[in-house]
Amino acid sequence: MTARKGLVLDANILLPAVFGQRVRQILEAYKDQANLYAPGVCFHNARKYIPDLSTRRRVDVDLALSVLDPISLIVQPVNKRLYEDYQEIARARVLARDPDD
Repeated sequence: MTARKGLVLDANILLPAVFGQRVRQILEAYKDQANLYAPGVCFHNARKYIPDLSTRRRVDVDLALSVLDPISLIVQPVNKRLYEDYQEIARARVLARDPDD
């Protein structure tokens, strides 16, 4: 038996999953083929930005926030302690592309 692949997502994926259908459909389609993860801070950031984005899109804030909860059943939040030893390596990898990421 082969191990399932894993994919780490960030808030730039979580927010479109809340406000659109396509990303949510992709997450649903692949949830049984790969383990999907996102740092807990990405969920925190998504919750932080949802109210403003909801207001701008004229979407009910509570409704938009409630959509994030089932997404967290598909995309597993990961505690920082799990990956903090690898932060410097990861930062070095993305430095040229996006130093603020």
